[in-house]
Amino acid sequence: MPKLRLLSVTAALLLSGIAHAGDISVNLAFKGANQRAFWETTIAAFQKANPDVKVKAAFIEEEAYKVQLPGWLTSEAPDVIKWHEGERIRYYAQRGLLEDLSTDWQKNGWDKSYAALAEASSFNGKKYSLPTDYFSWGMFYRKDLFAKAGIKGEPATWEEFLEACKKLKAAGIAPITVGGRDSWTLAVWFDYLNLRINGHAFHMQLMNGEAAYTDARVKKVYQAWQTLIDNKYFIEAPLSYSLDSAQPLMTQGKAAMMLMGTFISGGLPEAARAQTGYFRFPVVDPKVALAEDGSTDCLNIPARAKNKPDARRFLAFVSSAEVNARLAQTFGSLPANNQAAIPEDPYAKAGLAILTNSPGGIAQFYDRDMNKEMADEGMKGMQRFMSDPAKLDDILARMEAARKRIYRKS
Repeated sequence: MPKLRLLSVTAALLLSGIAHAGDISVNLAFKGANQRAFWETTIAAFQKANPDVKVKAAFIEEEAYKVQLPGWLTSEAPDVIKWHEGERIRYYAQRGLLEDLSTDWQKNGWDKSYAALAEASSFNGKKYSLPTDYFSWGMFYRKDLFAKAGIKGEPATWEEFLEACKKLKAAGIAPITVGGRDSWTLAVWFDYLNLRINGHAFHMQLMNGEAAYTDARVKKVYQAWQTLIDNKYFIEAPLSYSLDSAQPLMTQGKAAMMLMGTFISGGLPEAARAQTGYFRFPVVDPKVALAEDGSTDCLNIPARAKNKPDARRFLAFVSSAEVNARLAQTFGSLPANNQAAIPEDPYAKAGLAILTNSPGGIAQFYDRDMNKEMADEGMKGMQRFMSDPAKLDDILARMEAARKRIYRKS
């Protein structure tokens, strides 16, 4: 009997030393065939380098992914997920739903190669994510439509931007396309108008629940936004479009501009790329220091993952400078790894120039900087505003009531 017990213990020890090889499930949000192709190629390379591990990948469209993620994390979790930095990871880390990766940061040298994004990856002194890439936001535009409307250059000020919109509309061209059915595409309009009118400090106070939505400064942002709505500078029925259905209006030359992150550039059709430019969101108040949104994406291991050792191997593989450079090049973004080569993509390069020349500060993004519940309430309010701007006071009052309830602040 002791001999059998000894054999059992020995077998258990041998099994525990196999590095937990086996299957890992990886759930990936993606936008466009180019992003999916990158992950398929990378997963194949990982499996070739780690033949004892089989990756089961699930590719989910971005908007559906956001809805399904909470359910995964609280039930049958995959081993790796793709997500967003900042408040987005802190929300789940605070609830004990993400694995602590602090030892991986030390073991893999991420403390050095990902140093600039350490804070965005952290909650309460622990690190919960591997950053993959970051990107700027700005105005994509059709050069040929600008020329047709007699617009000489890229608008640098709000006055020039409004004048460009006026000329485009007069020429029978929709000035701005937006997929308002995906509410976050509206949030970027609020972010930039607030950053340009009120500055980074006030913007972050609002993101942190420390400023009232009935504050005159917030109303001023919506009033500037309303100028675009009242003059019909947005496409007709913007709330009926998603990002995926609104973007082709620009690439096909049916609308002139779109405020969006550079992550869409990798999926621009070749025929449209030569005619598509990109410029910084215009200055509204020259006394306000320029600030930007610079959003970061990441990979995480859920706390309920079944094969954490191999999930860690996958993250270590993806974190290399070579893989990270290829990701950024494919996505039209910037590599999170500071040893990775900067892409030749012109939109990513323009984004880098914008982000490195932002004396006013850098935010993540509306729903990446804010408590999730408040962000959801705020973006619903933006959709109501786009539908009926005359109800602005009521919309802001509702947002303020939500803020007081969510943050329990008077």
